[in-house]
Amino acid sequence: MKNSYVHVYTGNGKGKTTAAIGLAVRAAMAGKKVYIGQFIKGMKYNECKVVEYIPNITIEQLGRDCFINRDPEEEDILAAKNAWEKCKHILNSKEYSVVILDEITIAFYYKLIDLKDVIDAIKNRNDQIEVVITGRYAPKEIIEMADLVTEMKEIKHYYTQGVLSRDGIDK
Repeated sequence: MKNSYVHVYTGNGKGKTTAAIGLAVRAAMAGKKVYIGQFIKGMKYNECKVVEYIPNITIEQLGRDCFINRDPEEEDILAAKNAWEKCKHILNSKEYSVVILDEITIAFYYKLIDLKDVIDAIKNRNDQIEVVITGRYAPKEIIEMADLVTEMKEIKHYYTQGVLSRDGIDK
């Protein structure tokens, strides 16, 4: 049996990062060290405060402001590449038991980082590290490689009624 697995939380529904943070809290409460690298994200979301309460969790926002409504700029591309190099190093270390690559699928979608390089690094990681990948548009190659895939499907969302992200609930 394997020692660790690859999880993917994808889809257009709400809850991908929330599920990953829940897994991080569970792992930390079991004494495991967790690293969360947030690709693309630069806004300070409330989940970043978890490190003030749970010392076994490290969160780094590795992106700039979200560029979903604009084309990525050169700085976004460089930030994604640097983020990936950092996470690739962490995947080979013995420092963490769980590594969450939050919104990395968006970096694939915008072709900011090389999908094959990420797949190779995950396959060749320290075999004690559980990996969680989050974000919309998970490529089929990631889905095929993963051991667990959950698709969040939007059925209904208050955002379509003009409700913006609410503090403590959506951000």
